[in-house]
Amino acid sequence: MSQGRDAHPGREPPCSRLRFRTAAIALIAALGSLVTMTLPLPASTAEIPAIAARQRAEKKSFTDAEITDGFFKTAFGAEYHLAGRVDRIRKYSTPVRVFADGRRADRKAQLAKVVGDIAARIRNLDIAMTDSDGDANVRVKLVRDRDLYHTISQAYGSERAREIKTSLDPQCLSGFRKNEAFEIEHSDVILTVDNGDFVFLDCAYEELLQSLGPINDTSSVPWTMFNDNVSMGYFDIYDQYILNLLYDPRVKAGMTLAEVKAVLPAVLTDVRAWVKQVNNLAE
Repeated sequence: MSQGRDAHPGREPPCSRLRFRTAAIALIAALGSLVTMTLPLPASTAEIPAIAARQRAEKKSFTDAEITDGFFKTAFGAEYHLAGRVDRIRKYSTPVRVFADGRRADRKAQLAKVVGDIAARIRNLDIAMTDSDGDANVRVKLVRDRDLYHTISQAYGSERAREIKTSLDPQCLSGFRKNEAFEIEHSDVILTVDNGDFVFLDCAYEELLQSLGPINDTSSVPWTMFNDNVSMGYFDIYDQYILNLLYDPRVKAGMTLAEVKAVLPAVLTDVRAWVKQVNNLAE
């Protein structure tokens, strides 16, 4: 993150995954079902018992009202708002390229699998890893937990870092910069590498997905990872609905809530068919 970007009128950082309570870790979570397109589960998630357990218990059937409620609550607004309007759709209108900045080869490999899984499950999003920082519009900084606060201070300045620590006490963080058309131009993600596989994967999925647009957390939707009371570690069915709605071409950057409501019924019909197909869901 470059200095001075905090003053940019399109800045929408940050969103965070709060630090986990030990008791909550026993409840965590799983990747979605095997799919008709024979998408493999990322090995790093399939091998975690808590993930497999959550996969078996995952809610996979939702009403239209349940899906649209979560979409509106996460695609509009911002958990921690610095500047710019938050009453419009924000999304990438260009291919997304992700660069991993860090020394841990194992975490880079896990991140690549997460990006590949996201690419396979969001129909109209072109997202992939890149080996070139200069070609990336999503930069993921991999840091030790003890260096997290210092990294946030470098990115946002010491005063804002103190505000973020006080209000969010994050284990990971993401934010993006958008232009006047509400198109996201660049995202920054900070992930800690030394808090275990589940924490890393939970943060990687949530922060990468929120860096694509749905940056507002909500405590009123129990099925989304964009809820600080929910830990998952995988790309769940409910959030696949949210991201596929957001990246449908008929939902455009800059749309108001009313404009989105006008096109959403037709979009949701197509998104339901896609999510069903890619996850091999029953009728």
